[in-house]
Amino acid sequence: MIKSILVANRGEIACRVFRTAQSMGIATVAVYSEPDADAPHVRMADQAVLIGPAAARESYLVGETIIEAALATGAQAIHPGYGFLSENAQFAEAVVAAGLIWIGPPPSAIRAMGLKDAAKSLMAAAQVPVTPGYLGEDQSPERLQSEADKIGYPVLIKAVAGGGGKGMRKVEQAADFAAALTSCKREASASFGDDRVLLETYVTRPRHIEVQVFGDGHGNVVHLYERDCSLQRRHQKVIEEAPAPGMSDAARAAVTQAAVKAAQAVGYVGAGTVEFIADASDGLKPDRIWFMEMNTRLQVEHPVTEAVTGVDLVEWQIRVASGEPLPLAQDQITLTGHAIEARLYAENPAGGFLPSIGTLEHFKLPEDLIRVDTGVEEGGEVSPFYDPMIAKLIAHAATREGASDLLAQACSEVEVWPVKTNAGFLTRCLDHPDFIAGDVDTSFIEARLDVLAPRPAPSEAALASAAMALTLGDEAEPAATPWRDLTGFRLNAARAPTMRLYLGDEGFDAPLASDDLPGDALLTQDGEIVVFDAGETFVLTARPPIKDAAHAGGGDGAIRAPMPGKVVAVAVCVGDKVTRGQALLTLEAMKMEHALTAPFDGEVESISVSVGDQVSEGVTLARLAAPPA
Repeated sequence: MIKSILVANRGEIACRVFRTAQSMGIATVAVYSEPDADAPHVRMADQAVLIGPAAARESYLVGETIIEAALATGAQAIHPGYGFLSENAQFAEAVVAAGLIWIGPPPSAIRAMGLKDAAKSLMAAAQVPVTPGYLGEDQSPERLQSEADKIGYPVLIKAVAGGGGKGMRKVEQAADFAAALTSCKREASASFGDDRVLLETYVTRPRHIEVQVFGDGHGNVVHLYERDCSLQRRHQKVIEEAPAPGMSDAARAAVTQAAVKAAQAVGYVGAGTVEFIADASDGLKPDRIWFMEMNTRLQVEHPVTEAVTGVDLVEWQIRVASGEPLPLAQDQITLTGHAIEARLYAENPAGGFLPSIGTLEHFKLPEDLIRVDTGVEEGGEVSPFYDPMIAKLIAHAATREGASDLLAQACSEVEVWPVKTNAGFLTRCLDHPDFIAGDVDTSFIEARLDVLAPRPAPSEAALASAAMALTLGDEAEPAATPWRDLTGFRLNAARAPTMRLYLGDEGFDAPLASDDLPGDALLTQDGEIVVFDAGETFVLTARPPIKDAAHAGGGDGAIRAPMPGKVVAVAVCVGDKVTRGQALLTLEAMKMEHALTAPFDGEVESISVSVGDQVSEGVTLARLAAPPA
């Protein structure tokens, strides 16, 4: 059995691996970048090694430095986690060449499945059904446009070396193809160092079904059933569950057998996920499910499989890497109940899902209700350098309805401030009648954004909680001010039962008493009241906002950076006429691109940045002048 493990990753990922390793009596080594010096994963490990500055390409992606850290600390094995170097065959080979144990699949399997075009060709040869499309070597824009026209629209552009939704674009019509291809290639090059793409026919009602597979060094390969990962936004998974709702025995047999066949075709060892796309326009049919790609690593959503099978997948990884056979045979792996996972992101759904960064001054997760996997804590920082996911919330129950109800309750009890999160958005997804009915596909969120994304008004209970916090903060009755609610005022009358509070420009009458108060309410040094309600965070004040005359007319034309990031594209020049909604610049932050668009029709008056510039939040990047009246 392996005696010591270095985890070549950070945050929640490293903490997850450390928990199992330590339960098995295995010594642990963490690596960390400069901003992660005091992160929970660093303190959790037995030893920790600084490997470089904040940028991942100078720290977590430098394989040589990580291997040196393993050798210097006496680690026997390296576990790559998921993301970063986990699917880098060259790194895996270097680990083995250094005399260390690689806790992952053979480099040959990583290579075979690492490039989507080659993987699809290999699967077709192994008689695994694949999605129709273009996998050719000719990557000229003209050839790709021609092939897309032949396939027919909508068509999907996918980075050959891609994953996690990066380097992927859906194109609705031929006129949009060139611009989408340019953006896709740029994002693929930045994320994977490879800008090649493939094309696939776009399935109009797709379900994302994936199968957990596991192989050992003795020739055994098993599956641990399927997961449904259809709830996505911009091809990033948001909510995952196991087993897939509406999966018939025949469809399950077809997809799991295809997954095992795929793993066997590459001599797979360790944990892997075979991903399929299913045409759900008429339910899940055995002949309407196609191979999409294989992730040669553990997946973010692996806890739902652990919940329904009772298996610790990280323990299996360690045992298989130690040379042991799989702990269970296929007929010993059974499904029990239903599990659903929600990804808690540091982002603002009501503000276009832009990432949110800063200090977690208040951070409370419902660990008494469900399993919570996280790598941050109260007082820690959410930085712009890494993925915006700050926790995974996993519920398991006897039925899908029970798991959904439990997870919705848990998401509604999340309390985070001042960093914004998608907890309220997740609550609304889980409570949506279509999700409850199992009527899901990959367009579920996009089709319902007008209902799911906007933040609702604070409830009466939340307002009452805010009013109580303000009252207690004043140590007595609320001070009399012109902004208090004096409805029904008369001399010598009892105080009115409400208080006037403001959320931005909007005023609310807050009850001064309530028997149904939500979670904690905080009184800030600036006199604001922070209250948590149904996963949302509301910052209320007792005074209306002061109007800024300079901006009262609907914007000054300044295009400001909504978050820190890198300018990766400038699509206009000074003097250009633009229309409302037209893309002006593109920022890259937290591993994703964010287009900044024109707020009104006008003319580009100035541009103050260039491609490659790093910018801070709030910096003016460009300015528009409105056309003369």
